[in-house]
Amino acid sequence: MSVPSSTPRPVAANSVWPRLEPLLPQVTKPIQYVGGELGAVVKDWDSATVRWALMYPDAYEVGLPNQGVQILYEVLNELPDTLAERTYAVWPDLERLMRTHEVPQFTVDAHRPVGDFDLFGVSFATELGYTNLLTAIDLAGIPLLAADRTDADPVIVAGGHAAFNPEPIADFVDAAVLGDGEEAVLEITAIVREWKAEGSPGGRNELLLRLARTESVYVPRFYDVDYLPDGRIQRVVPNRADVPFRVHKRTTMDLDAWPYPRKPLVPLAETVHERYAVEIFRGCTRGCRFCQAGMITRPVRERSITTVGQMVQQGLEFSGFHEVGLLSLSSADHSEIGDMCSGLAEQYQGTNVSLSLPSTRVDAFNIELAQELSRNGRRTGLTFAPEGGSERIRKVINKMVSKDDLIRTVVTAYTNGWRQVKLYFMCGLPTETDDDVLEIADMAHEVIRAGRAATGSKDIRCTVSIGGFVPKPHTPFQWASMQRPEVIDHRLKLLKQAINADRSLGRAIGFRYHDGEPSLIEGLLSRGDRRVGAVIRRVWENGGRFDGWSEHFSYQRWVEAATEVLPGFGVDLDWYTTREREELEVLPWDHLDSGLDKDWLWQDWQDSLSEYEQDDCRWTPCFDCGVCPSMDTEIQIGPTGRKLLPLTPVNGLKLPTGAQQ
Repeated sequence: MSVPSSTPRPVAANSVWPRLEPLLPQVTKPIQYVGGELGAVVKDWDSATVRWALMYPDAYEVGLPNQGVQILYEVLNELPDTLAERTYAVWPDLERLMRTHEVPQFTVDAHRPVGDFDLFGVSFATELGYTNLLTAIDLAGIPLLAADRTDADPVIVAGGHAAFNPEPIADFVDAAVLGDGEEAVLEITAIVREWKAEGSPGGRNELLLRLARTESVYVPRFYDVDYLPDGRIQRVVPNRADVPFRVHKRTTMDLDAWPYPRKPLVPLAETVHERYAVEIFRGCTRGCRFCQAGMITRPVRERSITTVGQMVQQGLEFSGFHEVGLLSLSSADHSEIGDMCSGLAEQYQGTNVSLSLPSTRVDAFNIELAQELSRNGRRTGLTFAPEGGSERIRKVINKMVSKDDLIRTVVTAYTNGWRQVKLYFMCGLPTETDDDVLEIADMAHEVIRAGRAATGSKDIRCTVSIGGFVPKPHTPFQWASMQRPEVIDHRLKLLKQAINADRSLGRAIGFRYHDGEPSLIEGLLSRGDRRVGAVIRRVWENGGRFDGWSEHFSYQRWVEAATEVLPGFGVDLDWYTTREREELEVLPWDHLDSGLDKDWLWQDWQDSLSEYEQDDCRWTPCFDCGVCPSMDTEIQIGPTGRKLLPLTPVNGLKLPTGAQQ
């Protein structure tokens, strides 16, 4: 396959493009390594004082749409003396060629070597990207271990949700940022700028010390971990007097002041999402006990309806995308979601621009919302997430949705023109039994029956998708044990049989699932400590790459590495995964402050075992989770009372011809 010669390829003095280009016809999807997308920025290297390489550690098709990286890319490049470029994980076919021909890890913007940058920022949405991080570090010619790096090497900064427990990769990263990144990257940039202006006094160690003193950047080298004879952590303490005992998360308030991305990246190659995505609010207080994202992003901060409207208009005008994704952890919970959707639907009436929501709460979807989402005749996929099959297990996880709620909601979708919906559940939840899982089949059967009855058509389908439960740090389930893979797989087998027991209904139900093996490894990485870093390195050395992809993941490789490495520390794989933690155990992330009070999390864990449901604190009195007072933040919600319309053109631009019918 050849690379289009018309694709823009700015070549800098230190570009690896002349060495990379001859390799691309030999690999799959070479276009993903070319760069030059609409929205990409290439700045003069010599005019920049601070230089960032930003990475989402997965393939281009997954990494390019990542909202977090796009926002930081734009925020940094708006600074006149700062440049930011992007890099993604390369597939094994190109990795082999790069090693043979000595081509280093490169950015897709100007194909500069990642090792030449001042800072290498890596955003982790999932821990299964850790092996890809090691590949990128090694290809860049940077020492794998932070302790071996010199002043000439970039400072590697981890971010994203997985950074709330960076201990498993503490040996490989220099620093980690907890929480929102917009203001954090600006602060880090300012520190690096000032340090360089002073002549880089004290070298790398002084720079890291300055970052650590902010109390919002975690630098693992300045903390020591002591262990008890039984393998548990005794304490995590600073090894210097001038670094904080606890590192706090960053919380960006007033999202209207950060309307990014203004100029979304438009991919050249196919990606998993091709839409203009606007985050309509950040945070969630629904209190689902398994949900790390909901817990660590508190409090709720809404973007105003008028800002959302202006962002959508500007984003569509710039990109020409035909779909608008209104993103958040629970988008239908925005206090003005009805007016927002009706305003956008009216604004783009007569075009082929469609609206979509991510996974939608069962109890927040209604006929008005359904009509607005389908007004232009295009119906994007609908996903509802009951999470648990039985009423009992939904009380355990604090997912306050009844079977009647689900049936009523899905019938609303079917009667408004949708013919297929997706239902998402988890398997392996705390206290779960076989019967809890089998109730998923009953629910799916009732969905099909009700849909056929309401529409008078047999052309009704639903897909049941099952994910494995993984206990996450900073959640009430951080103490929970995991089920072994064979238990998960047994329950999934029973569920499939139950779905297909009625052939008339079963043929209308798709069944997708992840087996228990990847979930167990994700559990090892999510709740691991620094000793797990040796397992990650052994897996990587044995060929581990793209562990988030089923076709590349090898459970055997992880088990063998854990068996070889962990006994030397007096622990094993089960110790990290299937063992329930005790109340007073020091957890690897206790010195990293998400704002959540540990006593409150423990009480919520006990409440879950009692099947006690907790309300949403947006609409009820405060439950003292600790976030607002400890982070000096507050819930920011509407309604504002304003309407989205009328919108005025941004910078005189008009809706692109590609968005017209």
